[in-house]
Amino acid sequence: MVGIDLDDAPGPHKVMLDAGSAQTTITLTVRSKTFPTRKLTVDEAFVNPPASVQPRIAEEAARQAAIWKQDSTPRLWTDPFLPPVPQTANSAFGTRSFYNGQRRSAHGGADFPSPAGTPIHAPNAGRVVLAANLYYTGNTVVIDHGLGLYSLFAHLSRIDVAEGASVDRGFVVGLVGATGRVTGPHLHWTVRAGGARVDPMAVIAILR
Repeated sequence: MVGIDLDDAPGPHKVMLDAGSAQTTITLTVRSKTFPTRKLTVDEAFVNPPASVQPRIAEEAARQAAIWKQDSTPRLWTDPFLPPVPQTANSAFGTRSFYNGQRRSAHGGADFPSPAGTPIHAPNAGRVVLAANLYYTGNTVVIDHGLGLYSLFAHLSRIDVAEGASVDRGFVVGLVGATGRVTGPHLHWTVRAGGARVDPMAVIAILR
């Protein structure tokens, strides 16, 4: 699997494939795309955080970056990926976001307008590599599905798994909430493939 991140520039990109004794290089062409925009009003502390929380934000960002960069584990799933909640996503992947009138990073996942307390199910088997309260994403769970594929669930009201735990597809990892930078209760689901942010809905459609 090769993930193309939202911030990758349009044009040709060379990718080296290494299968031990066999290596080859291919060229992928990234096409430009116009994404929609959204304007949200949130607590100002989540738009321009005070100096007192900057060390925490930096530490949490470094911790997540280390997860995306770690050596890939073997494939841990065998069944198709499923949505983590029954509601339909209402905020598209890649949407350009403005918080309190200020542009911030693109929306790197899918948002589901689920009521607070809705159980969140693991979309597939994997191992929990992060279960913690983070500044921007609130109560957060990250599942390593193997082959460099990760699911991140944000804004939970409650975390029901511990780091290091193995989970099967459909296992409840927590409950929907409104922690972190939010306008109300919902589930945010981010998927990373080889470190790149990819559309979770595409993962459901493709990985069968």
